[in-house]
Amino acid sequence: MVWKLAQSSKVRKIFVAPGNAGTSFIATNLGISEPKEILKWIDKNKIDLVVVGPDNYLAEGIVDMLQENKIPVFGPTKAAARIEWSKSFAKKFMKEVGIPTAHCRIFNNYNQALKYLQTQRFPSVIKADGLALGKGVAIVKNIKEAKKALVNMMEKEAYGSAGKKVVIEEYMEGKEVSIHAFCDGEHAILFPLAKDYKRIFDGDIGPNTGGMGTIVSVPGVSDKEKEEIAKKIVLPTLAALKKRGYPFTGILYPGVMITKEGPKVIEFNARFGDPETQSYMRILETDLLDILLASVRGKLKSMNVQWNKDYACCVVCASDGYPGKYASDKTISGLDKIPNKNIVLFHAGTKIKGDQILTNGGRVLGITATGRTLNQALSRAYTATKRISFPGMFFRKDIGKS
Repeated sequence: MVWKLAQSSKVRKIFVAPGNAGTSFIATNLGISEPKEILKWIDKNKIDLVVVGPDNYLAEGIVDMLQENKIPVFGPTKAAARIEWSKSFAKKFMKEVGIPTAHCRIFNNYNQALKYLQTQRFPSVIKADGLALGKGVAIVKNIKEAKKALVNMMEKEAYGSAGKKVVIEEYMEGKEVSIHAFCDGEHAILFPLAKDYKRIFDGDIGPNTGGMGTIVSVPGVSDKEKEEIAKKIVLPTLAALKKRGYPFTGILYPGVMITKEGPKVIEFNARFGDPETQSYMRILETDLLDILLASVRGKLKSMNVQWNKDYACCVVCASDGYPGKYASDKTISGLDKIPNKNIVLFHAGTKIKGDQILTNGGRVLGITATGRTLNQALSRAYTATKRISFPGMFFRKDIGKS
């Protein structure tokens, strides 16, 4: 987002909290992350627009606080963002509104949850109710795996309070896609469809992560199916939230499974996706600032958002051990050896120390590329991975292959 906003002729300066090595080259890193610190700094420095990225800030109500201080902000209020930070709320909401989704049951008692799973068909899906950095989902193949997942979430509290309540739902089959939409509380403009690769290893095996790569657009998904998603999911969600008194302004991002019965919501997100956004920003032609301001001002209906026709992809380079424990402070080499203008490296878990750029997180870099075809974009991205290295670096080699 910073990279794209920096291209706008209307943007004078960008500040990032807390920031990383990549943002330091095109913006000013503040190095702060506590909401109260951020709010104090914003108020003191008379910021014209705040764009909220991480889900935890939305759940803590930072948008509400900014609005109370009359500061323009792009992002949903705490009440509107609840469709992300509480999966149990989202499931009840969808049932009441009639938005298609998987059948589920909600539990805050381990023994009752286990007893219910013993009556279910497998595979089955177990989700931590709260925010878990994209990792709080387990697809279990039998009761042994189900018990292990429940113990991990509810007894061992692997995701803290987020896993004290769980949602157990039927496993859906079909084509999974990510939907993003700019929203102004009433109107929505959908992005091209994306596909996110969440599992850690090739072949979609291993635990869930925050995302190991994405492609835009998705082959095999028709315009009719996209229209159906807008009609049955996005617009009814906006209308229902507005009717309940908390209109949704920001990015509505439902993960969707296109099943034989039609599109069904896997889960809702209330902000830009990661690593979907890395791919999206490569093909967005309209000034991002104009879109954000139109959303905040309730004037999205008048916007004509343009995307170029190229394909885009993102391959995530991660630290060994992710999504579990991993080491940081590893020197990254080769960042200056990417000559192709169709390739852009986006930093994630990085930091600067002296004249070196070091790893500082599980997902370290997002290597993005564009091309006239999906294969061309993927070829360029994977060629770039050969020029970059840090101890323990790994990435999926099958992004875009399924």
